Amino acid sequence: MLRFASFRPTLCGLLLVLALSLAFTPPLPAQQQADQPASIGRVVLVLPFENHSGQSDLAWIGDSFPDTLNQRLSSASFLTISRDDRQYALDHLGFPTDFRPTRATTIRIAQTLDANYVVIGSYTVNNGRISAQAQVLSVNELKMSAPIQESNDLRRLFDVQNTIAWKIAKYIDPQFNVAQQTFLAASGQVRLSAFENYIRGTGTGSAGERIKRLQLAVQQSPGYAAALLALGKTQYSERDYDQAAVTLDRIPKDDRLALEANFYLGLSRFNSARYAEAEKAFSFVASRLPLPEVINNQAVALSRQGHNATALFQRAVAADPKDADYHYNLAVSLFRSGNRSEARREVDLALKLRPADPEAPLLKSLIAQGAPPPAPASANTANRTGNTANSSFEPLERIRRSYSEASFRQAAFQIDQMRAARLATLPASEQAAQYVQMGSDYLAQGLIPEAEREFQSALTADPASAQARAGLAQIRERSGDTAAARDEAHASIKLKPNAAAYLVLARLELNGNQIAASAADVAQALKVEPNNTAALGMKQALAARGQSLP
Repeated sequence: MLRFASFRPTLCGLLLVLALSLAFTPPLPAQQQADQPASIGRVVLVLPFENHSGQSDLAWIGDSFPDTLNQRLSSASFLTISRDDRQYALDHLGFPTDFRPTRATTIRIAQTLDANYVVIGSYTVNNGRISAQAQVLSVNELKMSAPIQESNDLRRLFDVQNTIAWKIAKYIDPQFNVAQQTFLAASGQVRLSAFENYIRGTGTGSAGERIKRLQLAVQQSPGYAAALLALGKTQYSERDYDQAAVTLDRIPKDDRLALEANFYLGLSRFNSARYAEAEKAFSFVASRLPLPEVINNQAVALSRQGHNATALFQRAVAADPKDADYHYNLAVSLFRSGNRSEARREVDLALKLRPADPEAPLLKSLIAQGAPPPAPASANTANRTGNTANSSFEPLERIRRSYSEASFRQAAFQIDQMRAARLATLPASEQAAQYVQMGSDYLAQGLIPEAEREFQSALTADPASAQARAGLAQIRERSGDTAAARDEAHASIKLKPNAAAYLVLARLELNGNQIAASAADVAQALKVEPNNTAALGMKQALAARGQSLP
C-alpha cells in the first residue's frame, strides 16, 4: 500500500462529516463546475537538487530546495510531499537516502507516492553566485518540461528558490495569478544562516548535532517557527519533555505550524503528568482539525484528570473505526463508567482488529467476571500501558504518540477543495466577502502568497470588491511594490472608499516623507471608520512629528 495514500481511510470519518455538510448544497451550473479548480492532479514531489558546484560544503543547498519549494507550492494550493514521505519511498524501493534517481526511478518514486508531478533540479556556485535549474516531470503524460532557470548572488538564495517555485506553479497551472514579487517576499525575516543551520540540523542523523544546529537557527532567527518545531520535536524524542514544551510553546497559535506544535506540546505536557495543560493543547488542535489521534489524546488527557471522556473516545472511534486502540480506549472508558455491555462490545471489536493485543483479553476477563469498575487513572500512570498479570491488571487508556503530518495536509487540502465548491454556490458578493476574510486572516499571519490567492479569488467572484482590491494593495505594500500598491489602493477607493486602502496610501506617503498627504489620507480613513485602531495609531505618529490632521 502506498504510504502517501495509506492514511486516507483514517480520514474517512472527518471527510464524511465534511461531505455530508455539503450534501444538501444544490449542484453547480455546468459553467461554474468547469471554472472550479480540479481536486486531483495537484500532488507534487520535489526532490533534492543535485550539487554541481564541486564543493561538498554546499550540499545542504540541494536539500534546501524541497523545503522552500514545498512551502511556496503549498501556498499555491498544490499538495506537496514531505521529506519524511520521500524518504519512506526511497526505503520502500530499496534506495539509499543519498540516491540520485534516473528518470525511470523518479517515475517509480512518484508512482509510489501518488505524485502527479516531480520537480528535479541542480545548481552550481561560482564566485559567490548561484545558478539553478529545475524541470517538471508530468508523471501521467511522461513529459518533461524545458529547464526553468534562475541565478543570483548566493546571499539571495531565497530569491532564487522563490522565483523557481513561482515559475513551476505557473508552468503546472497557467491560470495561477499570484504575483512573482509576492513569492519573493514570502520568506520573511528568516536569516540565511538560520536557514542553513535548520537544513543541516534536520538532515543529520545525530540527535546531539541536530539539537545544536536547530538551537543556532533559533538564536539567529528567534521567530523561525519551522526550526522551533523541529527543535521541540527532537527534544521530545530525547525525552526532555519540559524543555520541549518550552520550545513548542513559543510557536504562535496563528502560525501554520501551530497545530503540529501543539500536538507535541500536548504529548510533552502529558509525559510530565501535566494533564490539564496537555488537554488544552490537544483541544486547540482538535478544534481546528479533528483528526482521530488528536481527539483520542484529548480524551486520554481528560480521563487522567478523573473526568468521563467517553464521548470523545466515541468520536475517535467514529473517525477511524478500524483502529484497535480507539476501540480499546472506549471499552476502558465505558467499563469505568459502569456500562459493561457496551464495554464488552468495544473490547471484542478491539480483539477482532488486533487478535494478539496483550491487554484486551485481560480487560474482557475483568468485564466478564463482574469486577468493579477501575478508579480514574492517577497521576503516576502517565506512561503505563498495563500489567499483564491478571491479578494486578488495571486497564488504562492509550495515548497516541505519532502525528500524521501527511494526513493533516491531505485533510486540509480536501477541506479547501470542499470549501471552494461550497463557496461557488453563494452569490458573488458573499463569495467575495468570505474570500476577503480568509485573505485577511492569512495576511495577519504573514502568509502573503496565501493571502493574495484569496484576494484574487474574491476578485474573480466579484470584480467590484473594494475590500479585495484593498487587500491586494496591502500585499503589494508588503512585497515592496509601492507603485502597484498605490494603484490597487486607488482602484479600491474608486470602487468604494474604505479605511484599509486609505491607510496603505498614508503609509506609503509617510515613508516618502509626504507628511501632509499622509495626514490627509489618515483623515479620510477616520472619516470612513472613526474607531479604526490603525488609523488612530497613525494619527498619533503624525502628531509626534508635528503634523495634525486636516
